[in-house]
This record gives sequence, C-alpha cells and structure tokens, in this order.
Amino acid sequence: MLGGHLAFAPELAEKSEGFDASYFGRLAELEPGSFWFRSRNRLLCWALEHYFSDAKNFLEIGCGTGFVLTGIRKALPRFTLVGGEVFSAGLRLAADRLPGVDLFQMDARQIPFETEFDVIGAFDVLEHIGDDELVLSQMYRAVRQGGGIILTVPQHSFLWSEVDEYSRHVRRYGVSELRAKVEQAGFRTVRATSFVSLLLPLMLIARLKQRPANREFDPAAEFKLSAPANYLLERAMDVERTMIRVGVSFPVGGSLLLIAKRPEAAQ
Repeated sequence: MLGGHLAFAPELAEKSEGFDASYFGRLAELEPGSFWFRSRNRLLCWALEHYFSDAKNFLEIGCGTGFVLTGIRKALPRFTLVGGEVFSAGLRLAADRLPGVDLFQMDARQIPFETEFDVIGAFDVLEHIGDDELVLSQMYRAVRQGGGIILTVPQHSFLWSEVDEYSRHVRRYGVSELRAKVEQAGFRTVRATSFVSLLLPLMLIARLKQRPANREFDPAAEFKLSAPANYLLERAMDVERTMIRVGVSFPVGGSLLLIAKRPEAAQ
C-alpha cells in the first residue's frame, strides 16, 4: 500500500524519467479553467459513449490529477471507473477529486490486470514512455474481447518545442506510426482524427514565440489566457468536436485521437 492505494510499482512512485511529478500541483490548478483540458474532456466523453455504448467499466492509465475521470463520472455516471497512476503525487490529487473511485499506483508497462476492462484510456501518456509498444500490448492484455482503447497523443514532429522538452516527451506522433503500433499490439483501429485542428495556426505561432533563447521559458504560457480568449478558443473547439461527431476526420492538428477495439475472436 502507498498512501492508501494498492502499489504495484512503489519504486517508481516518487520519481521516474517520464514526467516531473512536481508539475501535478500546477496542472491541477490549470485544468478546470483551461479551454484545452475542458474541450478534450468533452471529446473523450463523446468517444467513450459513441464507440463503446455497451461498456460498463473504464480504466484510465496515467490518470494524473483525476481531471478526465472526474469529467467522465459527471457526464457518464453509469461507468465504473478505475484509475492507474505511477506517481503518488498525482494519486493524492486524484483521490481528492474522486472519492469512492478505485485508484492504483502502477507502471503502464506492467498493468496488473487481464481481460478485466471494457475500455482503457491513455490520454497524453504514451509520448512520455520510451517503450510505447509494450504499453499497448499490456492494454491489449487487460481489455476484454470486444472492448477497446481510446488514446490521445501530441501530433506532428514539426511542432516539437520547449514544451515537449519540459514535459519530457519522447516523441510526437504521426497517425501512421500510432495506428501501426496499435494494430501491431492486436487492436483494430476504428477511428483516427486530429484535433486542435482549427487552432493549429495559433499553436504554430505560439510555438515559434517560445524559441528565442533570451527569455525565461514558461511551460504554462499556452494556458495563461484572458477570459475572453479562453472562451473563444473553447467555442472553436466546440465547433471542431461537432465536425468530428458528424464524421469529419481532420488530417492535421496539434493532437491525435485514436479509437481501437480488440476483436471478439482471438487472432
């Protein structure tokens, strides 16, 4: 046990190469008011309901502060939710947000479940892990036949910036790379689309402004917006989500959403 949670990888609970655990507190402050986190939650809730309408339980790998699980619990209360997080700092914050939800300390490369969940999600997690193929194979093992996974990852190597360095990303993905790795693990891709697509020009400008070496880098600068700007960007993301819902799959965007299913019959 670690802080009241079952611990499957306690040696990694305080420090690992993939993320700076001290950032969790700042993240918890930013998430509720940020257009990006709020909009991503709405997109994920739609994907979960639309592609897994019969699912009953859901595991989030790398649940962090619990912001996504909180959104799912509010929008889709029928789901039994479980969260896994390697860092104890994240688990403490998630526990405050999610009373009654089972939370585990675990390494995504060694998921301690087999054919247990209808759906497993990993949201901006894979890019932190060198052996992402191992994580995907573990997700395949832990999900039931007929169930599946929902993934989001940062997209396009040309967007690599100090934000990625600070966040300890190993990579930004292309859709072909992610799809190939998902299908290599045994899943069948059912949908892949970029998002943060309508705002990509603004994202490019923001990344270019970060490049001068003569100023102090602020990793949260992209989220420090005026209330009107935050409102307008959130409305733009609402438009984008509506387009995705009616079948538009964007070819480019700051992030990538992929939904895949484990076939009913073993292959």
